[in-house]
Amino acid sequence: MTYGNQGDGGYGSQPPGGGYGQQPPSGGGYGQQPPSGGGGYGQQPPSGGGGYGGGYGQQPPSGGGYGGGYGQQPPSGGGYGQQPPGGGGYGGQQPPDNHLVPAILTTLFCCLPLGIVSIVKSSQVNSKWQAGDYQGAVQASEEAKKWWKWSLIAGAIWWVLIIIFYIVVFVIAAASMPSGSY
Repeated sequence: MTYGNQGDGGYGSQPPGGGYGQQPPSGGGYGQQPPSGGGGYGQQPPSGGGGYGGGYGQQPPSGGGYGGGYGQQPPSGGGYGQQPPGGGGYGGQQPPDNHLVPAILTTLFCCLPLGIVSIVKSSQVNSKWQAGDYQGAVQASEEAKKWWKWSLIAGAIWWVLIIIFYIVVFVIAAASMPSGSY
Protein backbone atom coordinates (compact mmCIF):
# COMPACT_ATOMS: atom_id res chain seq x y z
CA MET A 1 0.00 0.00 0.00
CA THR A 2 1.17 3.47 -0.68
CA TYR A 3 0.01 6.94 0.17
CA GLY A 4 0.11 8.80 -3.09
CA ASN A 5 3.49 9.73 -4.49
CA GLN A 6 5.68 9.48 -1.38
CA GLY A 7 9.02 8.73 -2.99
CA ASP A 8 11.79 6.85 -1.17
CA GLY A 9 11.59 8.61 2.15
CA GLY A 10 10.57 11.77 3.83
CA TYR A 11 8.14 12.62 6.55
CA GLY A 12 5.14 10.93 5.00
CA SER A 13 6.82 7.73 3.80
CA GLN A 14 5.31 4.37 4.52
CA PRO A 15 7.22 2.21 7.05
CA PRO A 16 8.54 -1.10 5.73
CA GLY A 17 6.13 -4.00 5.97
CA GLY A 18 2.94 -1.99 5.76
CA GLY A 19 1.58 0.92 7.70
CA TYR A 20 0.46 1.11 11.26
CA GLY A 21 -3.12 0.01 11.81
CA GLN A 22 -3.43 -1.60 8.37
CA GLN A 23 -4.24 -5.15 7.48
CA PRO A 24 -1.40 -7.40 6.42
CA PRO A 25 -1.40 -7.91 2.65
CA SER A 26 -1.62 -11.70 2.99
CA GLY A 27 -5.11 -11.47 4.39
CA GLY A 28 -6.16 -12.74 7.74
CA GLY A 29 -6.41 -9.38 9.38
CA TYR A 30 -8.91 -8.35 11.97
CA GLY A 31 -12.44 -9.13 10.90
CA GLN A 32 -11.37 -10.94 7.72
CA GLN A 33 -11.27 -14.59 6.93
CA PRO A 34 -8.03 -16.05 5.66
CA PRO A 35 -7.97 -16.53 1.87
CA SER A 36 -6.88 -20.16 2.12
CA GLY A 37 -10.13 -22.17 2.32
CA GLY A 38 -11.65 -23.72 5.38
CA GLY A 39 -11.77 -20.48 7.23
CA GLY A 40 -14.24 -19.95 9.96
CA TYR A 41 -14.89 -17.63 12.80
CA GLY A 42 -12.12 -17.36 15.39
CA GLN A 43 -9.39 -18.93 13.27
CA GLN A 44 -5.91 -17.52 13.28
CA PRO A 45 -4.59 -16.24 9.96
CA PRO A 46 -1.76 -18.22 8.40
CA SER A 47 1.62 -17.31 9.84
CA GLY A 48 4.50 -16.24 7.72
CA GLY A 49 2.42 -13.91 5.62
CA GLY A 50 3.27 -10.30 5.04
CA GLY A 51 3.03 -7.53 7.52
CA TYR A 52 4.00 -8.65 10.99
CA GLY A 53 3.63 -12.37 10.34
CA GLY A 54 -0.11 -12.66 10.94
CA GLY A 55 -1.72 -13.51 14.21
CA TYR A 56 -3.84 -11.45 16.48
CA GLY A 57 -2.13 -9.56 19.27
CA GLN A 58 1.38 -10.51 18.20
CA GLN A 59 4.26 -8.15 18.72
CA PRO A 60 6.24 -7.00 15.71
CA PRO A 61 9.51 -8.85 15.21
CA SER A 62 12.42 -7.41 17.16
CA GLY A 63 15.35 -5.87 15.40
CA GLY A 64 13.11 -4.46 12.68
CA GLY A 65 13.27 -1.07 11.11
CA TYR A 66 11.89 0.90 14.08
CA GLY A 67 13.94 -0.45 16.97
CA GLY A 68 11.98 -3.68 17.39
CA GLY A 69 9.14 -4.05 19.84
CA TYR A 70 7.38 -1.72 22.15
CA GLY A 71 8.77 -0.64 25.51
CA GLN A 72 12.30 -1.84 24.93
CA GLN A 73 15.15 -0.24 26.82
CA PRO A 74 17.74 1.79 24.92
CA PRO A 75 21.07 0.08 24.30
CA SER A 76 23.50 0.27 27.19
CA GLY A 77 26.20 2.89 27.26
CA GLY A 78 23.92 5.89 27.36
CA GLY A 79 20.58 7.17 28.43
CA TYR A 80 19.14 9.55 30.90
CA GLY A 81 20.13 9.48 34.57
CA GLN A 82 23.32 7.47 34.15
CA GLN A 83 26.57 8.52 35.74
CA PRO A 84 29.39 9.48 33.40
CA PRO A 85 32.21 6.95 33.12
CA GLY A 86 35.28 7.43 35.28
CA GLY A 87 33.66 7.74 38.71
CA GLY A 88 31.73 10.92 38.02
CA GLY A 89 32.67 14.33 39.27
CA TYR A 90 35.45 16.37 37.80
CA GLY A 91 37.97 14.13 36.09
CA GLY A 92 37.21 11.24 38.46
CA GLN A 93 37.77 13.37 41.57
CA GLN A 94 35.86 12.70 44.73
CA PRO A 95 33.80 15.49 46.32
CA PRO A 96 35.51 17.43 49.11
CA ASP A 97 35.03 16.29 52.70
CA ASN A 98 31.76 17.63 54.05
CA HIS A 99 32.87 17.51 57.75
CA LEU A 100 29.41 16.30 58.79
CA VAL A 101 30.53 14.04 61.67
CA PRO A 102 32.57 16.70 63.52
CA ALA A 103 29.80 19.22 62.84
CA ILE A 104 27.23 16.97 64.52
CA LEU A 105 29.51 16.10 67.44
CA THR A 106 30.41 19.72 68.16
CA THR A 107 26.72 20.64 67.94
CA LEU A 108 25.82 18.01 70.53
CA PHE A 109 28.70 18.46 72.95
CA CYS A 110 30.10 21.96 72.48
CA CYS A 111 28.21 24.96 71.16
CA LEU A 112 24.74 24.47 69.71
CA PRO A 113 24.37 27.69 67.62
CA LEU A 114 27.77 27.45 65.92
CA GLY A 115 27.32 23.71 65.43
CA ILE A 116 24.04 24.24 63.62
CA VAL A 117 25.74 26.61 61.20
CA SER A 118 28.45 24.00 60.59
CA ILE A 119 25.81 21.31 59.87
CA VAL A 120 24.09 23.60 57.36
CA LYS A 121 27.39 24.34 55.59
CA SER A 122 28.38 20.66 55.54
CA SER A 123 25.05 19.69 54.00
CA GLN A 124 25.67 22.15 51.16
CA VAL A 125 28.90 20.43 50.08
CA ASN A 126 27.39 17.37 48.37
CA SER A 127 24.46 19.25 46.85
CA LYS A 128 26.77 21.82 45.27
CA TRP A 129 29.08 19.05 44.02
CA GLN A 130 26.19 17.20 42.37
CA ALA A 131 24.97 20.44 40.81
CA GLY A 132 28.38 20.88 39.17
CA ASP A 133 29.56 23.78 41.34
CA TYR A 134 33.03 22.51 42.24
CA GLN A 135 34.31 25.79 43.67
CA GLY A 136 31.13 26.26 45.70
CA ALA A 137 31.50 22.75 47.14
CA VAL A 138 35.10 23.41 48.17
CA GLN A 139 34.11 26.74 49.72
CA ALA A 140 31.20 25.14 51.64
CA SER A 141 33.59 22.44 52.89
CA GLU A 142 36.05 25.03 54.17
CA GLU A 143 33.26 27.01 55.86
CA ALA A 144 31.89 23.87 57.51
CA LYS A 145 35.38 23.10 58.82
CA LYS A 146 35.74 26.66 60.12
CA TRP A 147 32.36 26.62 61.91
CA TRP A 148 32.84 23.25 63.63
CA LYS A 149 36.27 24.37 64.84
CA TRP A 150 34.77 27.59 66.21
CA SER A 151 32.07 25.51 67.87
CA LEU A 152 34.74 23.28 69.43
CA ILE A 153 36.69 26.28 70.72
CA ALA A 154 33.54 27.96 72.07
CA GLY A 155 32.48 24.72 73.73
CA ALA A 156 35.90 24.24 75.31
CA ILE A 157 35.82 27.81 76.66
CA TRP A 158 32.27 27.23 77.94
CA TRP A 159 33.23 24.05 79.80
CA VAL A 160 36.32 25.70 81.30
CA LEU A 161 34.15 28.61 82.55
CA ILE A 162 31.63 26.18 84.06
CA ILE A 163 34.38 24.29 85.87
CA ILE A 164 35.85 27.56 87.17
CA PHE A 165 32.36 28.66 88.27
CA TYR A 166 31.81 25.47 90.26
CA ILE A 167 35.24 25.72 91.87
CA VAL A 168 34.55 29.32 92.92
CA VAL A 169 31.11 28.39 94.28
CA PHE A 170 32.59 25.48 96.19
CA VAL A 171 35.38 27.64 97.68
CA ILE A 172 32.91 30.37 98.71
CA ALA A 173 30.55 27.82 100.19
CA ALA A 174 33.38 26.16 102.10
CA ALA A 175 34.68 29.51 103.39
CA SER A 176 31.28 30.68 104.56
CA MET A 177 30.54 27.56 106.56
CA PRO A 178 30.93 28.17 110.28
CA SER A 179 33.68 26.21 111.78
CA GLY A 180 32.55 25.50 115.21
CA SER A 181 33.65 23.01 117.72
CA TYR A 182 31.07 21.58 119.99
